Amino acid sequence: MSYIIKNKCRLCESRKLISVFELAPTPPANAFVSKKELSQEQECYPLEVYQCEVCSHVQLLVVVDPDILFSNYVYVSGTSPVFVKHFKDYAEYTINKFDLEPGSFILDIGSNDGTLLSFFRNHGMKILGVDPAIKIAEKASKNGIKTIPSFFDLSLSKSLLDNYGSAKVITANNVFAHVDDLIGLTNSIRNLLSKDGVFIFEVSYLKDVYEKCLFDMTYHEHLAYHSVLSLDRFFYHNGLEIFDVINVETHGGSIRVFVQLQGGKHMRKKTVERFINKEKSLGLNNVSAMKNFGKKINTLGLELISILKELKDNGSIIAGFGAPAKATTLMYHFGIGSNMIDYIIDDSPLKQGLFSSGMHIPIVSSNILDDNRPDYLLILAWNFKESIMKKNNIFKQKGGRFIIPLPKIEVI
Repeated sequence: MSYIIKNKCRLCESRKLISVFELAPTPPANAFVSKKELSQEQECYPLEVYQCEVCSHVQLLVVVDPDILFSNYVYVSGTSPVFVKHFKDYAEYTINKFDLEPGSFILDIGSNDGTLLSFFRNHGMKILGVDPAIKIAEKASKNGIKTIPSFFDLSLSKSLLDNYGSAKVITANNVFAHVDDLIGLTNSIRNLLSKDGVFIFEVSYLKDVYEKCLFDMTYHEHLAYHSVLSLDRFFYHNGLEIFDVINVETHGGSIRVFVQLQGGKHMRKKTVERFINKEKSLGLNNVSAMKNFGKKINTLGLELISILKELKDNGSIIAGFGAPAKATTLMYHFGIGSNMIDYIIDDSPLKQGLFSSGMHIPIVSSNILDDNRPDYLLILAWNFKESIMKKNNIFKQKGGRFIIPLPKIEVI
């Protein structure tokens, strides 16, 4: 089968799992197709979210074959100026925070096009990337960021330990939500991490998803929706410990988590407890909060569809801007297809000329705004709304308008 259904929690292995909300089934969020593939039907997979009654972890139980999701991946960090700056700041923050010496071994799991590693390299670090997206990994290696085209597991971890030695820093950004076997991944990280080393990862934060109704962060690549409460327990039971957490702005609200081997040299900061206490105050440690979240999603959908339908009934032309994975969830759950959106603009050359997952809406470059300007741009990549609107200010000056679907609906 192209997918399996788990029957136990990804973090604590409990079987006490409760369904908290369900979204419309979708094909893989990044399954863009070429023109010649338009006649091929794309399989849709269930998109139901569960919460563990024991450790409170929120997760999907449907696990789509990772080769289907990641082998032909088309998302790259380097096409976004926002993310390039984010990773530059990230590398410099890490080097300064941990006094890293030139030559320190830095491993990035899910390294993508090597944007983050390039900044570590600029400071004289010994770098290595691991990423299963074959074409992206090959291109990164050609650009001087050595990248192994593979999933990171214990076998690879042992091989790297033999060939490179232990790692001073291991990073995994927007990856810890993508992996089904988090226990296996964590054991592989623990094996390679030096005694004074640090594992750092960024991941979309459940608190922000809940408070801002960022339901479109739910798609098949995102198997896990993390809270510090659940992660703290998980790492402790797997020989590691969280010693610090900070908020970061990416993806509408994420956390950067700092982890070390149990008994490591870094003192646990009070910030960890502050995160956990806030989560508890919101009720994220029980199922009732997440069940109410599902109701908020439907209310927001009715409002957005009402706006789009009225605009279309008045003859307005609407295009999308940005073709991120989360757009697939939003469009399917709210029924936003080619009946409402004529085309989608995206700045990534890897996506231009293709058609969106399932809905098969054409993806084009922003050059189309010069000759075929729509009346409205629905910003599907809403987390980049400021940079998108700034870059397309001429569109606005000529009478164009922007629609922001999340965290709250705005027409600008």
